[in-house]
Amino acid sequence: MNSSGAAWQQLIAGLHASGRKAALAITGGGSGAIAELLRVPGGSRLLIEAQIPYDAQALAMFLGFAPAQASSADTAIAMARTARARAASLAPANSDGGAELVARDLVGLGATAALVSDRPRKGEHRFHIAFANAAGIAHCTCVMAKGRRDRAAEEDLVSRAIVLWLARACGVVVPSPHSLLDADEHYAETVLPPVDAPTDTIDQLLAGEVDRLTVQPDGQMMLSAPQPVVLFPGSFNPMHEGHVSLAQAAEELRQQPVAFELSVTNVDKPPLAGETVRQRLAQFTWRAPVELTRAPTFVEKARLFPGTTFVVGADTAERLFGSKYYGGDEDRMHMALEEIANSGSSFLVAVRLDAAGRVRALNDIPVPRRYADLFSEIPEHHFRVDTSSSEIRARTRSSA
Repeated sequence: MNSSGAAWQQLIAGLHASGRKAALAITGGGSGAIAELLRVPGGSRLLIEAQIPYDAQALAMFLGFAPAQASSADTAIAMARTARARAASLAPANSDGGAELVARDLVGLGATAALVSDRPRKGEHRFHIAFANAAGIAHCTCVMAKGRRDRAAEEDLVSRAIVLWLARACGVVVPSPHSLLDADEHYAETVLPPVDAPTDTIDQLLAGEVDRLTVQPDGQMMLSAPQPVVLFPGSFNPMHEGHVSLAQAAEELRQQPVAFELSVTNVDKPPLAGETVRQRLAQFTWRAPVELTRAPTFVEKARLFPGTTFVVGADTAERLFGSKYYGGDEDRMHMALEEIANSGSSFLVAVRLDAAGRVRALNDIPVPRRYADLFSEIPEHHFRVDTSSSEIRARTRSSA
């Protein structure tokens, strides 16, 4: 399909009229898709935003983690998920259907490519495009014939493929991106589930449509449960006796029930998959409530749960004062701690062994005086369990 022809213009006009709201993230190549979409009048009905996180650091900041490989299906999927989450936070409620209808109509698209460069490329010339919508996630991958096209021609091909894949995400009937390729070039795509496939509340959280989901011990899920007074964040991979004992110690000291918190997004790792979230949740069945969130940092947790006491190990508490966790910016560290303090949140700190096997407690941490009131200690005689999830995983791998 000629990108300058009437049929192409009509396709894009149909995309604008699809009733969907989309956020795009494109890196490595194919940014011309944004111009293609905006060249036809009506783009504001479709596009919420379009980003080009081209540099490695920009991409890591957009995703919230540094991907193992920039040009990969996993990265495109992570970009699509993040783009849809941004769309959910930016889109206004639909006037006739409210926020629920908007969530159904939100689309995130991520595209990443490795194309002709000014330096010889050892690997394949390829692109990966993914979309995330209310039905789930789908992606396509192409390996182009090396040397067949110059940079401009590869850019044009990827741009058109992005538009076609976005149209597919928006329910517009269009040719497959495969139609743009020569017969000898490799192409693969996922099989799309039905457009009206239902999603459960966990999927909504993973898609960024909600920021917090409370899962009760009996499995009941609530979007607006009362806020916990004491919260124990962690990855719980797996949950073990130390977690249980620490929660009990915190309950005794605070005379309040403890809820657990699992963030589905992480600062330096990919977002958790739905299956992984459900497996970790199963550990808490008939034991304790769990707050599922999209809040990887304590600043974000404090925004979701102002006035809450967070139960942490001394190793975690110490990281709150490590400037490297704030990009080496000490001012950012102070801003974060000030915001946590102003939210009324605080920390209950337990003894932990560090990587060198040393016992670390609150008094081993150089807490600046201005933040001293944020922290209280769980005495070692009240709680100390040296088991860690990483040790359990290592033993499991060794025995396997």
